[in-house]
Amino acid sequence: MSEQRKPTHEGVLLAAQKIASILPPTPLLPVWIGDVRCWVKVESLQPIGAFKIRGGWHRLSALTEAERSLGIVAVSSGNHAQGVAWAAKRLAIKATIVMPRDAPKVKLDATRALGADIVLYDRPGEDRDAVAARIIARTGAILVHAFADPWVIEGQGSAGIEATAQLGRQPSRLIVCCGGGGLTAGLSLACPEAEVVPVEPVGWDMVGQALEKGEIVKAAADAPKTICDALQPTATGEIVLSVLQGRSQPGVSVTDAEVRTAQRFAFSHLQLVLEPGGAAALAAALAGKVTLDEHTVILLTGGNTDAASFGHTIQIED
Repeated sequence: MSEQRKPTHEGVLLAAQKIASILPPTPLLPVWIGDVRCWVKVESLQPIGAFKIRGGWHRLSALTEAERSLGIVAVSSGNHAQGVAWAAKRLAIKATIVMPRDAPKVKLDATRALGADIVLYDRPGEDRDAVAARIIARTGAILVHAFADPWVIEGQGSAGIEATAQLGRQPSRLIVCCGGGGLTAGLSLACPEAEVVPVEPVGWDMVGQALEKGEIVKAAADAPKTICDALQPTATGEIVLSVLQGRSQPGVSVTDAEVRTAQRFAFSHLQLVLEPGGAAALAAALAGKVTLDEHTVILLTGGNTDAASFGHTIQIED
């Protein structure tokens, strides 16, 4: 059913209603970057520390009773895992999450604490989707894809509905941390009048390359390492590309050094802790890679980082 259904603006509005019934809006805070006052949408303050709770809730709450009885399977480096596990616990659905062995310990521990079963795989080396497919073949569980799922896309887009209500108008521009592109696609449906700018790590701009070429592009075998563990899928999905074509430009890429600068800025100027992937959009804004104005909204998408690595980041200048 996920492959046949298309995400819509109406679906995003429904998702926003569902999420508003269980969660308060995340803050929309003013921030000065240079001489421009713009806004940050603080998704890092969600109960699981990331925006992924939105798509997880919209998807799992849409399952039928028969589907819920089969359980769900998801693939994630940590934030989608927690979003799905949070929703599954609340809805009493068995959740199995396929996670990379090198995922941050804080994300592995938090996912387990929410009651999900974790199946580890090696990154690089193993095909995580193949691991998930074997589990589904054995159990009949429902796949909840991190970004290539219409309900997940709509759920993530609910952040745009909130931001519009808080700003009193549609943002002129949404600057978005982008991995597989589910949030970027959802925001483009939520705010059709806004320019949507995906921001990806250098060498992992799979959404940007797909938008530029008009087809799915896979990450190179020798793609560089990145501290943005949440933003390195090997490719985007056809459903994401179909939503974004004509709605979004290819976007920009940021370096690890620029991301660390953004983490330090958020800590010193906003008193916020951001994980690397959750700071990518802010990094692009601070580096002058995106035009800013008074109605620009920057998504701060996650704050799931451990104390040791974050402490090192804020103490060491690049």
